[in-house]
Amino acid sequence: MLGDLQRIVDAVAQRVGRAALIEDSHQLVIAYSSHSEPMDDVRRESILSRHTSPEVITWFRAHGVHRIRSPLRTPAAPELGLLPRVCLPIVHRDLLLGFLWFIDADGSMSDQDIRAAGEAAGEASRVLHRAGLLGDLASQREAEAARALLSDVAETRERAAKELLEDGLVADDGPVVALAVQPAGDEAFDEPARAAVEHALVLTRRWYRDRAAVHLIRRDHGLLLLSGRAAPHRSAEKVARHLGDTLDAVRRRLPGVTPTVIGLGEVYPRLADAVSSYHEAVRSARVAARLPELGEVASWSSLGVYRAVSLLDEQRLDARAVHPGLLRLLHTDGGQVLVETLETYLDLAGNAHATAERLQLHRTTLYYRLQRVEQLAGTNLKDGTERLCLHLALKMARLTSVLRQ
Repeated sequence: MLGDLQRIVDAVAQRVGRAALIEDSHQLVIAYSSHSEPMDDVRRESILSRHTSPEVITWFRAHGVHRIRSPLRTPAAPELGLLPRVCLPIVHRDLLLGFLWFIDADGSMSDQDIRAAGEAAGEASRVLHRAGLLGDLASQREAEAARALLSDVAETRERAAKELLEDGLVADDGPVVALAVQPAGDEAFDEPARAAVEHALVLTRRWYRDRAAVHLIRRDHGLLLLSGRAAPHRSAEKVARHLGDTLDAVRRRLPGVTPTVIGLGEVYPRLADAVSSYHEAVRSARVAARLPELGEVASWSSLGVYRAVSLLDEQRLDARAVHPGLLRLLHTDGGQVLVETLETYLDLAGNAHATAERLQLHRTTLYYRLQRVEQLAGTNLKDGTERLCLHLALKMARLTSVLRQ
């Protein structure tokens, strides 16, 4: 397909005497001719990054580009670094497949040139239609296999891994690691958020490596599976940072898109093991969504006690089931101060000197607060089991609306 489109774009550029560029319906760059001036910032960035930026896509949508079925002239937008253009839709049976673009800074592109470009757009539509039929089948097979790869049934996972490998959708049978993306805090995973996440996942796949990743959009999160020799943990963290930067760029350009967090699972040896990394990535993302102090990327290996707490949370246990005294503390006047003191004391392994320094308290004040904790919570902080239960209850409460920093 790419060879055919390159031939088309080179030929039409020579025929009309100006540079040409073809994008798909999502405005991802597919092919472009050689360029000389005039050339604007938008064209330069599109060629370098292989896609049009979200704010420019939004501007084009506002000018009706995604509804056209005949050539359209678009005006300049100096604030975006955008010169006037002629856009021809690439259409097959009224289905929009892409766009053929020409910069027309001085408005000199003639009707004859536009007719010639229309013939090229028609030829490109036949190429894209054939490729689309094959691509849709490949995408459908990939999505079905990726969903099966997350099955609870081992035989189903083995069969899905085999299909991905035999169809050439993934090049290597592991190692494999999962990244999960979900809204931060209590934000909804609505349609704009889903579209932004999928856009970022696709761009990250293209940036990462061919046939080394698959992605899915699920009910409340997005998923990226990395497979092959490039997938060990250090590389996966780099991919997570790139994905996070891409999502940040989308949010800056499209105000109102939901902020997101990324969870990173552990590396497993084979594709059929991806489900384990997937569950870890989803749990990590859920913890990060509730605890902003963890940052936008949380890996399973770095969660500490929250690994166990996230498993308990899935069982619908709450802090009261671990230690009922915690809620008595919270419902007391000054309870938040006592809880903060207790958590700091337990985080520092019961070191009174370090706790007093961390909280900038006199040692006498600290001991008074700890005595109040014992009285109100009905506990004994000299008992190791009691300290463990209280500490675990505090960390569980951090993952719920009971206790937030």
